[in-house]
Amino acid sequence: MTKAALKPPPAADLYETDFYAWARGQAQAMATRERSALDIENLIDEVEFLGRSQRAAIESHLSVLIVHLLKFKVQPERATVSWRITLRNQRRDIERLTQRSPSLRGYPAEILAETYRDAVRRAAQETGIDEAAFPDELSFTLAQILDPDFLP
Repeated sequence: MTKAALKPPPAADLYETDFYAWARGQAQAMATRERSALDIENLIDEVEFLGRSQRAAIESHLSVLIVHLLKFKVQPERATVSWRITLRNQRRDIERLTQRSPSLRGYPAEILAETYRDAVRRAAQETGIDEAAFPDELSFTLAQILDPDFLP
């Protein structure tokens, strides 16, 4: 075998063929300050993706949380322990995400109205109740939504 045959593929190629190996190699290159081995374009994309994924996670947790609050509001007789656990878990996960990334603390407020509209659609689907039966406007404050003790 020639030396060329033993040489690992360039980082950009590895990014497409073995993401885990690429990530480990990039971490090592950063740790050793081996700038020539850094795949800057793909690193930029991945760092930006990490930021977007944090926002998407908050949006997802907030949506599930509002869906369950709406279900509590329109079908209190059907409330289960599972619903309460879901509320607790979603609130905890939002809190953890915003503690780890304090710059995202205001994000739930930014997306609340849009998330509410989506949550109404999901709650209607899950309950079989027409969307028109749900309030047009959010009837809970963000503080209530995130309050671990709040139930409608």
